[in-house]
Amino acid sequence: MTIDVRTGSPEETLDLGRRLAPSLTAGDVVLLSGRLGAGKTLFVAGIAEGLGIDEPIVSPTFVIARVYRGGFLPLVHADVYRLQTAAEFDDLELVDLAADGVLVVEWGEAVESVVPDDHLLVRIEVVDDGERRIAFEPRGSWSRRHLGVAS
Repeated sequence: MTIDVRTGSPEETLDLGRRLAPSLTAGDVVLLSGRLGAGKTLFVAGIAEGLGIDEPIVSPTFVIARVYRGGFLPLVHADVYRLQTAAEFDDLELVDLAADGVLVVEWGEAVESVVPDDHLLVRIEVVDDGERRIAFEPRGSWSRRHLGVAS
């Protein structure tokens, strides 16, 4: 079952990430989908804040992945925009790296075929200037979890 949420500002998108964080557990995989400028990195920053990470979150586009520690769970933040295939992502073994934390992947729809069946797909769509439609699409066991994001 898809959960649709609308946000009207960057702060609301950040807050939505914060609200998702308490439902995350070690080994979770969250895939983010959305065009450039949709707010994927901002959403990850909200997750990081919700996990108790106080470092600034920056897009890992050029380094592929960044690891943030210091919160309740480590956060592995990946961006697969520059990868050519899902196999390249698989070769990086980021799912294994994040086994004791949470893996959040920007442009994640490109690697959905190589992540565990149990994951959360989050689609961020720009509706109007400043407004976002954010669809949470649980896969596998995620469909039985309370996400804490419904208004």
